[in-house]
Amino acid sequence: MAPDETVVLVGGGGREHAIARALADDCTLYACASNRNPGVARLADRVELLDETDPEAVVAFAEEVGATLAVVGPEAPLAAGVVDALEDAGVYAFGPRAEQARIETDKAYQRRFMRDHDIPGCPDFETFDDTEAACEYIDAYDGDLAVKPAGLTGGKGVRVTGDQVTKAEAKEYLREADHDRVVLEERLVGEEFTVQAFVADGEFRVSPAVQDHKRAYEGDEGPNTGGMGSYTDAGFLLPFLTDEDFDEATRVVEATVDALDDYRGVLYGQFMLTADGVKVIEFNARFGDPEAMNTLPVLDTPFLDVLTAARDGESLPDLTFAARATVCKYAVPEGYPEDPAGGERVSVDEASVHPAQLFYASVDDRDDGIYTTTSRSFAVVGVAESIAAAEQQAESALAALGDGLRVRHDVGTEALVQRRIDHVAELRSRD
Repeated sequence: MAPDETVVLVGGGGREHAIARALADDCTLYACASNRNPGVARLADRVELLDETDPEAVVAFAEEVGATLAVVGPEAPLAAGVVDALEDAGVYAFGPRAEQARIETDKAYQRRFMRDHDIPGCPDFETFDDTEAACEYIDAYDGDLAVKPAGLTGGKGVRVTGDQVTKAEAKEYLREADHDRVVLEERLVGEEFTVQAFVADGEFRVSPAVQDHKRAYEGDEGPNTGGMGSYTDAGFLLPFLTDEDFDEATRVVEATVDALDDYRGVLYGQFMLTADGVKVIEFNARFGDPEAMNTLPVLDTPFLDVLTAARDGESLPDLTFAARATVCKYAVPEGYPEDPAGGERVSVDEASVHPAQLFYASVDDRDDGIYTTTSRSFAVVGVAESIAAAEQQAESALAALGDGLRVRHDVGTEALVQRRIDHVAELRSRD
């Protein structure tokens, strides 16, 4: 432990609030973001409002406060080269340089990287920079496809034929959106789960599996979102995963770490457990949001120890996690994600949230109160001995979040988790 470390946190969402909470007791913490997150502001000595995708502005702030470490939370600053600029200025940043971050920020590169390096779990795919050629491929393909813009879309750019849209609607989407490049890949059918790994100097340490819920409405209906909630069990597995499934995902992470050149930071593998084994949906080059809010509250190993070991070239510490389940539920503005009503003043009775944990996300803390933006507003996380108990804790806390917000109440419920278990049992019966 190094209590004299000064850490700059880049970003102002729920993920960054979770990171701040994991660090604040062990270091001097500063933060910078384009919004003032009230949860981060209470934990940090200072919050600087700036464009977090402006490398020069972030470096100037880090130098001003004498930062010895930096943590970059969101993907956009990674793509903008904030880590590159910090490193060039002599500030160690726990996150990948822009070139390494392409494993997330460029989905066409991601799939070609997997193919070129024989990374297991890569689906059948093709990449296109011509919209009409992509539309012809959709017509000719024998089966359903995931249609993915190659760049960042905040988790809301994918369309899946046979599930969300018809092939005709997928072609219309491509023509109207006019993306520069697109990836078309076979639709993966199964159950999704995420494994996040801390990576430095060719080493990695994995954290418990998480299941996120991307669809906007209960029963997995509606458009994709940045994530409406997520859960973990009181261990590394989810109720529908076996040790072999988790090991298979870990082997994918290991192969990817081995193939990446000098990667550091968090490598997030989003997987699909299919009838043919574990497949890769995508990689992210940072903590997930909401997955960070499941993982960090139960991380017993000081997060600062991970950062200092990575910076100092030491072996990463073995990670220990509390034997607790977590359920995260997001509250979002009405109309999210397609027509969100941002700019609304909201109130939170923080005392009523306890014993659940409250994480502020995309809100703006102004002189006269807290206002929503057009993205996700708050998350509550229950932490308990079982998924059912954690879900009840989170659900009870939602009453503290006031009016004008919408929640997927079914995240982590016994009925929804049982549907996941039954679905995987049906998949396994096909063998």
